Amino acid sequence: MDFNVKKLAADAGTFLSRAVQFTEEKLGQAEKTELDAHLENLLSKAECTKIWTEKIMKQTEVLLQPNPNARIEEFVYEKLDRKAPSRINNPELLGQYMIDAGTEFGPGTAYGNALIKCGETQKRIGTADRELIQTSALNFLTPLRNFIEGDYKTIAKERKLLQNKRLDLDAAKTRLKKAKAAETRASAHHLRCLNDFVEAQMTYYAQCYQYMLDLQKQLGSFPSNYHCNNNQTSVAPVPSASSNVIGSSALTSTSGLVMTSPSNLIDLKECSGSRKARVLYDYDAANSSELSLLADEVITVFSVVGMDSDWLMGERGNQKGRVPITYLELLN
Repeated sequence: MDFNVKKLAADAGTFLSRAVQFTEEKLGQAEKTELDAHLENLLSKAECTKIWTEKIMKQTEVLLQPNPNARIEEFVYEKLDRKAPSRINNPELLGQYMIDAGTEFGPGTAYGNALIKCGETQKRIGTADRELIQTSALNFLTPLRNFIEGDYKTIAKERKLLQNKRLDLDAAKTRLKKAKAAETRASAHHLRCLNDFVEAQMTYYAQCYQYMLDLQKQLGSFPSNYHCNNNQTSVAPVPSASSNVIGSSALTSTSGLVMTSPSNLIDLKECSGSRKARVLYDYDAANSSELSLLADEVITVFSVVGMDSDWLMGERGNQKGRVPITYLELLN
């Protein structure tokens, strides 16, 4: 029972798929696989032969048996595979009437003798008509009927099978095409989502970088000595190994931050003239009054009266602008 149900469901699915494919082909929404031109020509000829064979058979039956009731009776007996009862035909019946009348009038009379001779001729015509019907049915109608009920049915069956296979093939092609299109759309969508993810990460890291720059600026403006909570030890000055960092000394906190000593800053601010300084870190100017810096480059710095104590005026070629002191190392 389960097998039959599954088979019925599969057949229903196949029928629905074929119906959808056929409908879409008629509406021009699906591609159709064209059959071989020679095969199409043979199928067209077979259809044409079938139509004209049916017409010729029908008219021949009318000619051989004008009585429609008799034709229906013969058709019923034929379908029941039984022999139709033999009936006297019209010429034979007419001939028998003439013979009976001639016998009644007397064979010796001229009229009676003529009726008998005409009746015999009519009976021979009736016999010939019966032979014509039998011969035509055997040698003409039967082959035509065999073509309609045999050969053409086989052609129609094979044609239907071929049509179903073609519909299955085109339906499979359509499903494959739709699947590829869906896969392409999905791939494009996934790529777009990946780009969005990368852009979000890029924005995040850019924000983190900017936040750290702002924090660095804020920490650079803190005083050199401060006390942490819980009475921790204050920051002690640490001398530079190779050169003086903005006044020849630096302060190292417990977290590793380097800050310039206030006394050396004061000395630098009060000294006149310009000095060479090496840039310690990259710095992006916040506005047009500041000068962007690149790590390890050497610039000229000098103080300007009235400028903030955390800044110096930097000069690189014909470019000039404010630079943060904590980003510089004065050269001897």
